[in-house]
Amino acid sequence: MRVFHILPGSVRETDTPALPPTGGFVWIACGQREFELEQARIQATLQALSGVALLDLHMADLLSNQLPSRFDYTSQYDILVFRRLAAGHAASDLDHPGKVLTRPTRRRGPPVLRRIDTSPVGFVVFDRVLLTVHPTDCAVLDQYATRLLAADSNSARATGANLPGGPADLMLRIVNQMVDGYLELRRELTRQLDHWQAELLHPSTRFNNWNSLLDARISLHQLDEICEDQRSAIQDWIEALAGWEVIDGASDHFGGHKGLELLKVRSRDVLEHIERVIHHVRRLEQNAETAVQMHFSAQSNRTSDTMRTLTALTAIFLPLNLIAGIFGMNFEFIPLLHKQSGFWWAMGAMVVVAGLLGALFWRKRYLARSAR
Repeated sequence: MRVFHILPGSVRETDTPALPPTGGFVWIACGQREFELEQARIQATLQALSGVALLDLHMADLLSNQLPSRFDYTSQYDILVFRRLAAGHAASDLDHPGKVLTRPTRRRGPPVLRRIDTSPVGFVVFDRVLLTVHPTDCAVLDQYATRLLAADSNSARATGANLPGGPADLMLRIVNQMVDGYLELRRELTRQLDHWQAELLHPSTRFNNWNSLLDARISLHQLDEICEDQRSAIQDWIEALAGWEVIDGASDHFGGHKGLELLKVRSRDVLEHIERVIHHVRRLEQNAETAVQMHFSAQSNRTSDTMRTLTALTAIFLPLNLIAGIFGMNFEFIPLLHKQSGFWWAMGAMVVVAGLLGALFWRKRYLARSAR
């Protein structure tokens, strides 16, 4: 468990979770396994800092690895469970919350989709306390903690580094960084699907990765559902934020008008980023579906071209078979049958008929080679 005291002009990591002076707040970050094993101590800490402990239902939500993104609130605190879209090889064990599997799970789809981890991250927002419960391998929170401590350096102060103004502001910044983590993966994912589309539409390539393509479509559909849950959770948060009241005499960071407006702006910015992810995922789904449809359409066109050519050739040889059949009849008197030039007349008629039909079909493009 890591504890940070965040003041308007400084950040300090400490081992003692205590309230800083007026104008600051506490950020308590712990892993799921640690939160599961030390529930009593964390509840006592929250009781001492905020005067209220978490409800049992919310404790179960923070420990669940299968809960979708959702927002809930009480009169003393707000809770947001947000499923991350992060690149990571380790996966959480669903049977033992908080633990990380020693071997990666066998997920389907292209490599970039198999590397996207969707484990939930929990945020509990009090007036002056932020509690985060994250997977053991959550690099996003570690990276943000590093950035937060770096912002406390003298050089960062000189450049006017903007520290979070409150627990809700810090939560929104972390959520925004989690969403942006997926946006960094979209180039590789787009490149993989574009490669499959090129293989599907290439006329001389036999596409055999149907299982991978189907798994990719299933994974993209699951990502779409996860992003929809994320958007619903943030929309519920924005609706709850609209009911907050400005505290008279409060600072701009804690309860002031400026701080509340900043929270609304950041919330809308997070929602816009999530909608960008949803738009990108749906566009990839549509591209994959369109590529499959174009593949089968191209295969159907090539089959139609082949059948058209075979039909034209059959039509050319049908009169020749007719002539050969007539002269093969078992009659005693057939014109040209007993003449020396009869064979050549028959062969000449066959050549003329075949030539005329071939020219006619070529003019009508029945025998023309289709552009590919």
